[in-house]
Parts: sequence; C-alpha cells; structure tokens
Amino acid sequence: MDNTNYLLRGWREALAGDNALRAEEAQEYSGVIEKYLQVGEKRGWVAGVDSAKEYIELVEEVRTEAGRWEAGRAALRWLVRYLRQGTEPVAGGRWRARMEQRLRERQYAGRTVETYGQWVERFEQWCRGRGVGLEGVSGAELKGYLDMLAADGRVRIATQHQALNAVVRFFAEVVGRKVEGLEGYLRARSTDRVPVVLSQAEVLRLLGEMEGTEQLMGAVMYGGGLRLMELLRLRVKDVDAERSQVVVRGGKGDKDRATTLAERTARDLQEHLRKLRRLWEEDVRNGVPGVYLPEALGRKYPGAGTSFEWQWLFPAKGLAKDPESGLVRRHHVHERVWQVSVKSAAQRAGITKRVTPHALGHSFATHLLERGTDIRTVQTLLGHKDVKTTEIYTHVMRKPGLGVRSPLDALSNEE
Repeated sequence: MDNTNYLLRGWREALAGDNALRAEEAQEYSGVIEKYLQVGEKRGWVAGVDSAKEYIELVEEVRTEAGRWEAGRAALRWLVRYLRQGTEPVAGGRWRARMEQRLRERQYAGRTVETYGQWVERFEQWCRGRGVGLEGVSGAELKGYLDMLAADGRVRIATQHQALNAVVRFFAEVVGRKVEGLEGYLRARSTDRVPVVLSQAEVLRLLGEMEGTEQLMGAVMYGGGLRLMELLRLRVKDVDAERSQVVVRGGKGDKDRATTLAERTARDLQEHLRKLRRLWEEDVRNGVPGVYLPEALGRKYPGAGTSFEWQWLFPAKGLAKDPESGLVRRHHVHERVWQVSVKSAAQRAGITKRVTPHALGHSFATHLLERGTDIRTVQTLLGHKDVKTTEIYTHVMRKPGLGVRSPLDALSNEE
C-alpha cells in the first residue's frame, strides 16, 4: 500500500490470534482492512490514522443507511494499534521523541512535529529490519528507503519529499551530521489533481444551511481563502473588522500573511466577540488555565494565555486535557467537528460534489480569478510560494482561458 508495507506483513496473523475478538468480529475486521488496503493502494495512501479517517469518510458518503460506520471504525482502530505496536522504538533509542522535542524547541508547527516524528519512526523500523541502527545510516540506506517508497509503496512525489525532508532534518537536528550520497534515487510519480470548487450559488446555499458560529466560520474561511487549521487557530487579535482583514499566523510555509475579511461579516463577528468575552470571563472566574501558546511565546508573554485577545476565535464548547502540558483548558474547535459540520451542511443544501472545508478555500481562489483578480494577488492572499501552485485554479474556472466558449454553445447559432 505505501511506506508501511513492511509493517503490514503479518496483520492477518495478528488479527487471527487476537483473543479479545470473536471469530465473526475478526472475519468482519479482515474484510474491512482488506478493502481499505486495496483503496489505499490505488490512492497512494500512507497506512495510518489520517488515511483511515479519509477512507471512513469515503465509505460513509455512499452508505445508504444513516449513522456512523461503527464496524469499519473499530476495524481500522485495530489496524492503527497494530501498526503502532510495530513501530515502537528500541529500548534506549527513542529517536522519535528526541526528534519531536528538537522540533518543538525550534518552534515548528505542531502538525509538522507530529508528521516528521512519524516518518522518523517508520524509517527506523525499515532500517531495523535490515539490521542497521539509525546512528550508522548512510546515504545508501536513505536512498534505498526513498526507492522503496516510490517502487513498492507507490507514494506520490509530495509524500516522498515529505519523508526525505523529515529524515534529513532528523540527522541535522538530532544526530548532528549530513547524509551524503542521495543522488539518483527513484522519483515518485507526480500527479496534478483538480480541486473541488463550488459555484457562487453553491457557496450561498452551503452557508445558508449553517447557523450561528458555524455560519461565521464558513464565511471567514471562504471570505479569506483560509486553510482548515488556519481557520481553527485564529485568535481574537487576528481579526480586524474595521480594516476588513484577517492575519494568518504561521500559515503556509510557517509564514504570516494578511488576507480579506468580508464586510458583510462585521455585524456577526461583533456579536460573536461579545459571546466570546462572556465565555472568557466565565473561564477566568472558574480558574481555567489560559489557552495554549507556543513555547517561546509563553516564555516571552507569560500572562498572554489568560488575556482576551489571545483566546481562540472559535473555541471548543467544552474543556479538554492538553496532551503536552496535562492542563485541562479550552482548545479551539476540533478539525473533525468542523469537517462534519461542512459535510452535513452540503448534504442539506443538496450539493452533490464531495464538499470538505478545503473546497471553500479552493472556491475563494477560483472565484477571485473568474472576476479578473490578478493571479499574483491571489498567490499572495493564499500564501503560495510559487505562482505555479496558484495556477491550478485556472483549470477549474467557469470560463478558463481568455473567455473561450465550448463549441457546443455555438451550435444553435450556426446554419
């Protein structure tokens, strides 16, 4: 299926030998996992939590009965646990923990820390299967790993680059040396996927099926072209209704940028901020610890986490334990909650496209280009390093090119 193929060998035996499962449960799990791996093979997925969630979403979209696919979720949870057991670091060599700690010290984004840590863990397991410890890895081993990802794992080029960057960063930050001899490794395939884009009418219908905070979140996301985590990690101080501006902190490429805030959201935003202030005051009275701040900011501004301007713009309804500090505090809305909200609204609106939060950002860019906005301006608003990344939206414009019409539209006017 992917770079974890070596871990997947033997899952059937482990499943059959799991005494906690009934025979019929093990048989049902086996069918689910087989299908998941088949789909993953075609899509170039990395076996794990993220692709399991994506597969569950795909299945639940086409199921005729309502509700969650509990059997599938249970089967894939079992598989994820199995994979994790196979990637535990050897005693005394907790490389992933060292890597993640180093990246946190360097103020890398939390998602990057987790992803790079996972790649180091997988690479260590691959090396261990060949009798090589990470301390003695050469360019030949890393080259072999990259070749495996492209040939056996069939990952796409972006995934291969991510693995390479993670392992190279590991040797630079943790081991303290450069890996030589990587030239000529097998390049993974490159594919251009056209993003899902909603029409302006579909955006209005989607937002019309939302209410309150959800509708405001949708309006801010579409109105500024924000990515999923950029929206959820907004703080109160990042939104300026008077200047119709949203400042994204640590966005694409870990850079800050400013983008647009629709003027029509001003009134709803002000009402939302009044509710947030009441929630914040209640948390203060109840002694709830301040919101999470990156480590360096927490040292520089020790009281910032309890001040109103640093609160999450879209906080979760309840409190939860912070996995890093152990504090029970208020976090931002969970990404899964927002994904489900968007999907549900799209179903109520009768939109037949596969709508995710990403579709709102894609639609923002496409609609700007359709209205004649310069592509360089769109590039800046989205935070793309290379304009070629932005150019993907020219392929899904309502009238791509220089106003070219389909020849079918002209047939009725011809003799």
